[in-house]
Amino acid sequence: MNIGDKVRFLNTTGGGRIAGFQGKDLVLVCDDDGFEIPTLRSEIVVIETDNYNLVRKPVPSKERASTSESDGLSQTSIKAALAAHAAAANTADSGFSTEDSVGDDSEPADKDITFQPRPLERRGADQVNFYIGFLPVDSRSLSQTEFEVYLINDSNLYVRFLLLTQEGEQYSLRHEGLVLPNQKLLLDTIGHSDLPQWERLTFQLLAYKTDKPFALKSPMNITLRVDGTKFYKLHSFAPSDFFNDPALVRPLVSEDRPAQSVSIAAETVEEALITPEVVRQAVERPKQQPARQTDRSAVMDKNAIVEVDLHATALLDSTRGLTPTDILTMQIKAFHDTMRQYAKDKGRRIVFIHGKGEGVLRATLLKELKNHYRHCTHQDASFREYGFGATMVTVR
Repeated sequence: MNIGDKVRFLNTTGGGRIAGFQGKDLVLVCDDDGFEIPTLRSEIVVIETDNYNLVRKPVPSKERASTSESDGLSQTSIKAALAAHAAAANTADSGFSTEDSVGDDSEPADKDITFQPRPLERRGADQVNFYIGFLPVDSRSLSQTEFEVYLINDSNLYVRFLLLTQEGEQYSLRHEGLVLPNQKLLLDTIGHSDLPQWERLTFQLLAYKTDKPFALKSPMNITLRVDGTKFYKLHSFAPSDFFNDPALVRPLVSEDRPAQSVSIAAETVEEALITPEVVRQAVERPKQQPARQTDRSAVMDKNAIVEVDLHATALLDSTRGLTPTDILTMQIKAFHDTMRQYAKDKGRRIVFIHGKGEGVLRATLLKELKNHYRHCTHQDASFREYGFGATMVTVR
């Protein structure tokens, strides 16, 4: 018992606070009216203690909860003990153990901040504009540097995405996640050895808002072909609105419209009826042409290298309705047209950019060179300039 403790009488009603002591057995109890009543120590019980005026060494919680051997009383107040007993009874009724019912006694300042401010919106940005960006870590050494891959959400909507890579007819999930409104997400860091795995990407996107009504957006499926040779050319990286340094940025969605897929979707192939006539129409020359054709070999420097991009996107305005065989036919035709154009231009070097892909186009080019252009020599083009995806032919 200590001065200031609140007590009650055992043999009569009432109580008060301890004002002092007289000897070992008498306690002066001050009631609500201010009178000090001498009472035997054995006839009162402490119901609330206030230890603010005591200086004690800190002890572990287990020792604080144990019974004091000096006075035979618990150092935990009766009020706290009754509260703990009631809590234990409640947890027992609900089927949980007392250990599970112990509250979190950590300081609020020590808890993690879970609040996230609402993303800022821009006026007129409720249409989906979504990009993929490649940022070189060291633009001064493109042949050796790594590239940071970003997804850029230039709209007021949340965009949930799946990024798939394709091998043959099978797809593999490479990344999944959420890009917040008007934010860019660092997705990965890749090197030149990883580029073959990034040549053909498929994105599945779902755009929405969480805290307000919005115009419904259709789920989007975009297939993108990434030309690995561009990563070796400095001019491929240009200033943009999204990075401080030059970057290679490709649109995936523009004003709610998915970018035109480079590859042919399976459902498009199934629905299309392909005939040689359709192929001929795809490469039909314009009706209006110059009356005289310019002899390019006469005006070009013979030491200059001729670059011919055989990718489908460079040869055709659209690949819709064409099978892979039809596209390969167009590519081989462009190859033969170029070879015939420079057949008499001895010493001319021609670089055919075919990409790595599955190697079908490259193998076909080598076969055509062997069968029809034995007087020409060929070799892999400069790795620094074109990577693995180009063949250089020299006319002899």
